[in-house]
Amino acid sequence: MSEPINILLAEDERTLAMIIKDTLDGQGFHVTVAGDGEEALALFHSHKPDVIVADVMMPRLDGYEMVKRIRKTDHQTPVIFLTARSAVGDVVHGFEMGANDYLKKPFGMQELIVRIKALLGRACTVTQQPIEAERFTIGQYLFDAVVQRLTHVPTGNRAELSYRESEILRRLCLHPSEVVTSQSLLLELWGDDSFFNNKSLHVFITKLRHRLGQDPSLRIVNVRGIGYKLITSD
Repeated sequence: MSEPINILLAEDERTLAMIIKDTLDGQGFHVTVAGDGEEALALFHSHKPDVIVADVMMPRLDGYEMVKRIRKTDHQTPVIFLTARSAVGDVVHGFEMGANDYLKKPFGMQELIVRIKALLGRACTVTQQPIEAERFTIGQYLFDAVVQRLTHVPTGNRAELSYRESEILRRLCLHPSEVVTSQSLLLELWGDDSFFNNKSLHVFITKLRHRLGQDPSLRIVNVRGIGYKLITSD
C-alpha cells in the first residue's frame, strides 16, 4: 500500500475544517488542521506536509502572507488556496505569493480531492473508495446531506432538514449554476411527476429558499417549465 498523502489544512471556520478533514481522512489522506496562519506556519515546519490547503482570509496571519513566508525556504510543496474572493486581482496575487491552484467557495469535496491528486501527480495512489458527494460549502453555509443539516457559518445557526429538503438541495449542489429538471426531482423523490407532486416540489423549494435566506448571494432560480438551479453571486 502507498503512503497516505499528508495535508496541512489552514482554515479558521472550524465546522468547515472538520467537514474537509473528515471527508479527506475517509478517502485515505492524513489531515492536520490549523485554525490560523501562524499555527499553520508552525505546523508546516514541524510536519513537512505533502500539500497545503489554505483559506485566504484567516486571523493572525492571512493565507497570502503565510505562503509568502513558506516560499522563502520551500518552493516545492503545492499550495491550494480556498477563497470566496474570485476577482482577477485576488487570483493573480495568490499565484504571485506562491500558490499552485485556487478553489473558489462554494466547492464540492470531489473537486478538492481531484485537484490535490493532480498537483501531486498521484491520481492512482490514494486508496480508491467511492467519493460521497454529501458535504458542500454553499456561500455562507455548510450543508451536510449525510445528517441532513444546514449550518450558517457566521452565526452558527443550524437547521435540520427533512429528507426531501436535503435530497433536493444535494442535487442542486451537485450541479451548481445548472438546471436540475423538475421531472428528475419528482421521479427520483416522489416516484411520479404528477401535477400535485409538482406543487409539492414547489413548496419544498420555497422552504429551501427560506433556509438559505441569511446569505443574500444565494438564489434558487425557477427556470419556467424546466426546473431549478442554485446560483451564487459575488
